[in-house]
Amino acid sequence: MNPRKAASPRAAPVPIQWNVPADVLGIAMGAVGGAAVGVERQWSGHATGPTSHFAGIRTFTLLGGLSGTAGWLWSSGFQTLAAVILIGAVAIVVAAYVAVSRLESDATTEVAALIVLAAGVLSGTGSWALASGIIVLTAILLVEKSRLHSLVARIPVVGLKAGFRFALMAVIILPLLPEGPYGPLGGIRPRELWTMVLLFSGISFLSYIIRSLLGAGQGYVVAGLLGGLVSSTNVTLSFSRMRSQDARNEIPLAIGVVAASTMLYFRVVGAASFLNPALGRAILPFVIPPVLLGVLFCAYGLRRSWAQEGGDETTPNPLQFRSALQMAGLFQIVLFVVGAASRRWGQAGLLAAGGILGLTDVDALVISMAKAASTVDQVSTAALATALGILANNALKLGVAIAFGRGRFRTLATSGLGGLALATALAIVLLH
Repeated sequence: MNPRKAASPRAAPVPIQWNVPADVLGIAMGAVGGAAVGVERQWSGHATGPTSHFAGIRTFTLLGGLSGTAGWLWSSGFQTLAAVILIGAVAIVVAAYVAVSRLESDATTEVAALIVLAAGVLSGTGSWALASGIIVLTAILLVEKSRLHSLVARIPVVGLKAGFRFALMAVIILPLLPEGPYGPLGGIRPRELWTMVLLFSGISFLSYIIRSLLGAGQGYVVAGLLGGLVSSTNVTLSFSRMRSQDARNEIPLAIGVVAASTMLYFRVVGAASFLNPALGRAILPFVIPPVLLGVLFCAYGLRRSWAQEGGDETTPNPLQFRSALQMAGLFQIVLFVVGAASRRWGQAGLLAAGGILGLTDVDALVISMAKAASTVDQVSTAALATALGILANNALKLGVAIAFGRGRFRTLATSGLGGLALATALAIVLLH
């Protein structure tokens, strides 16, 4: 036997698997993404002139297509070749920055080029949606340069500090707290309590931002409406405490409280209709009278607040952290009382449960009633229990406004909240 014929043949190179539609589209999307960024760089003048950077529309388009090709090669098994191409492209960008940095320190064009390279690789590997999102966000940041700089320049020191503190509270402290519970009567749940603190502080911070954008007169009302989608009780406490620091805007603050409580009715009907459509329809007659009253009160109050000249934004502490801790402590006390009552008397029926849950959490009230209302009779009772819970919640907010409010704020807020409570009570009496 011929030994040359017996020797095993040399392994043939692996051919590139070419899926024309998908692969061509991935590379083309990388090039188009680069072109989009290049158009902005060319239009803004960074690609021409004595202090021009290295890349305009043509260079950015080539970088996008090159990185798209590198991504396709990587996914096809040619990682070494893809890495060499990318390293060479990055080296070109770095060398361009070194050359330009002798004249100015702006590296926006070079960083944009690196982002185009990364997005092109993603596009070449098939992650088209992510690559497109990165390019669009990059282009928006480049186009809106002057507006972003102007916005940052208008941020007051107190607002900037409050934003970083809130981020610290939410991102670092919250994950470190244990779940619990610890102790009797349902125990203390540290993470849940801190979440309540974040909600209270977040509503105060949101109202601060909206007031900065819209002015105090409209800002408090809009913040109250948005806060009512989360917790009208939190809005009532936060705005009641704000009044002591911003007495010039008593009327907008009071309207914001009533607006948040009016939004509560919409939130309850919406959640109940989503969870149990029959319950949502049964609740509707109970909420129409207070909603109409709340809308009329807010409309009348807005006319007065617009006629009043609002003062400048001088809130020393947008987070209202001390008030948030007080409200979280009050929430924990209510939970202890509810736990003790449940252990002593047990479940006294849907009506008693509705009144108790309304004092603590209206969302929990709606969820529990939606689950309990499985028959026609139970739907009617659950709707009545939900209305009783809302009435109890209004009574709690009325007490908060009386305890923490002052001056005209107390008069207007208690009038509005008392009117909502009275309208709810009349609807319960007439429809029961």
